[in-house]
Parts: sequence; C-alpha cells; structure tokens
Amino acid sequence: MAIFFEILVNVILPIFILIGLGGYLHRKFLFDMNTLSKLNTYLLMPAVSFTNIYENKIGGETLLHILGFLIIQSIILILLSGGIAKVAKFDRGVSSVFKNSVVLVNSGNFGLPVSQLVFQHNPLGASIQIVVMIYQNLLTYTYGLFNSVSIDKTKGKALNGFLKNPVIYAFLLGLLLHTLHIKIPSFLWEPIKNSSNAFLAVALITLGAQSAFLQLKQFSLSLLMSLVGRLILSPAVALLIIFILKLDGVTAQALFIASSFPTSRNSALFALEYDNHPEYAAQVVLMSTIFSMVTVTTVIYLSTILF
Repeated sequence: MAIFFEILVNVILPIFILIGLGGYLHRKFLFDMNTLSKLNTYLLMPAVSFTNIYENKIGGETLLHILGFLIIQSIILILLSGGIAKVAKFDRGVSSVFKNSVVLVNSGNFGLPVSQLVFQHNPLGASIQIVVMIYQNLLTYTYGLFNSVSIDKTKGKALNGFLKNPVIYAFLLGLLLHTLHIKIPSFLWEPIKNSSNAFLAVALITLGAQSAFLQLKQFSLSLLMSLVGRLILSPAVALLIIFILKLDGVTAQALFIASSFPTSRNSALFALEYDNHPEYAAQVVLMSTIFSMVTVTTVIYLSTILF
C-alpha cells in the first residue's frame, strides 16, 4: 500500500492540482478557450511528440506489438460497447455517445502528462504514449466521428480533420530525423525543447478550464455504465490482451496504463456539435476524469507489480 500512496501523491496528485488550478483560474478570469486549444494542438503537443520520438528509439518489433495491441483493444471495446448499448436498450443517440465514451481516450491532455511523470526515468514509456496518442487521433476522426453522424455526410470531414492534425507530421518528422541521425542545430532545438517542457502544465490547466463549468445534474444509468466501461472494463480488456500477446516490461506497463485514462473530450465536442445528448457526454468526461484519480493510480500500482 505504501507504493500505492506514493504513486497517488507523487504522480496523480500533481496532475489534479494543475487541473484544479486551471478550473479555478478559468472561473476567475474566463480564459479564451479557443486560444488555449490552438496553443496545445498546434504548438505544444506537436513539440512534445517531436522531441520524444526524435530523442528515443522504439524498435520495429516493439512498434508492431504496440499497434497490434491497440487494434485488438479498439475492436474489442467497439464490439463490447455496442453489445452493452443493445442490451441496455439505449436509443440511437445515447448509444452513439456511450460507445464513444468507452472507446475514445484522453491520451493527449491527460494521458501524455501522466506518462511523462510515470516514465520520467525511462523515456520509452512516454514514446509509447505518443504512438497511442496518434492512434487515438486516427480512431477519433474515423470511428468516433462516423459514430456521431452518418458516414455519407462526414467521410470527407473526418479525413480532413485527421490530416489537419499537426501531431501526425511532428511525429513523422521526428521519426525521419531520428532514423537518418540528423542533428538539429541548437538555435532550433532549444525552442522546440522549451515548448515540449511547457506542454505538461499548459495541457492540464487547459483540461481544468474545460471542466470548470461542467455540472452533474443526475447520475443516470448510461453515465454509470460509461464510467465502468472506460475506467474498469478497458483496463481489464487491455490486461487480457497483454497476457495473450505475452508483452512485458515497459511496453506492457505503458499500454496497460494508457488503457485506463478517462474519456476523451472529443466525444463531448462531437456530441455538442451534432446536438446529440451534449450534457451526458460532458458529464462522462468530467466524472471519468475525477474518478480516474483512483482508477489510474490503481492501474499504475498494478503495473509495477505485474510487469
């Protein structure tokens, strides 16, 4: 239990202090959320993606294991969430939000800072989380968006949204320069590295600001099932896949931890954009983030024991 509380105090608590600070400051000063979102999406997240991939090496075999795990996990979660929605007899709109809340993960604003703290002495773990984040971006703008509205109307929009994400290009550029062993001059590397270092604090403050005015009006069955699906079912599925694929070490730890992160804010943004139960979607994001303080700590603790 000593290790559990050490993780809670040294990893999770600092995360939630910054989230809480972001919520407080937004309530007091009313941040421009569009500016914060653009700062994260177009500068800080690409910078941290680039530096992690450029500085650290993920072997070809490890990358195949990661991608294999992610594909299997998403297929299982898609099938399970669809089956649960049918058994619970959710209507089409609630079912759409429910499935997105289970499958789509906050691997950027929440997941990446957590991984940076957990694996601060082993950069491979943070690099694996970069791959997870990019995969989640792809899943978000394909399955997630198509699940929100009809495929015929959004095919082009989904592809366009994915291709506009600069994280993809930062990842590819970092991978290319790393592979070719090209040294970046210091006058370029310093601003890139400084931007990367700024990501953790700004991303968490932004996440707190996004949650500042969310309210929980009722604890519905669909909300409860979303929380169980995202915070309990997903790590359980991940653990099973890890054992089947016989993954171990940092790879197993990073993927297990990545499976436990709360629901992506994109699921709430899609619901808001298409007027599809936006309050329910926003509540899932808020409550899964709050409850993840316990569940993510537990998963990190288990990962130290199992792997």
